[in-house]
Formats: sequence, structure tokens, C-alpha cells
Amino acid sequence: MEQNQHQERHAADQELQKSLAYLEDILSENSTEVEAKPKLAHGRINEVELIEDLIDIDLAELEDAVADIEEYLDKKNKK
Repeated sequence: MEQNQHQERHAADQELQKSLAYLEDILSENSTEVEAKPKLAHGRINEVELIEDLIDIDLAELEDAVADIEEYLDKKNKK
């Protein structure tokens, strides 16, 4: 029984690590795109830039990542 729990935890950990790496890739892609945009002289983001950044987020990918994290936390809390 203990070995089975260990295997399940290991599998859940691997899934979480994969999801986190995926999110990190998405964030690094977005930060690269943001760096490519010219910065405002006063260093603040205006509303148009903020809206453009929000539009670039792939909602399906974000929902998948959140679902993976929730599944991991559910499994972790059940044990």
C-alpha cells in the first residue's frame, strides 16, 4: 500500500512538474514578446498595452494548466 502511494505521489509530482514547465514556457514566450515592444518613457503600461497582453493569453492552455494543478492538489489532499 505504501509503495502504491509513493508511485501515485511520484506520478502526480511528474504531472505537476510538467504543467509548471509548460506554464514557464508560456510565460517566457510572453515576456520575450513584451521585451520586443517599445517601453514607454515613464515606465507605465497604458490600457491599450494591458489589453493587448491579456488578449495574447491562450485561455485553453491556462485552463489546462489550472486543471492539472487542481488535480495534483486534490490527489495530495486525499492522502
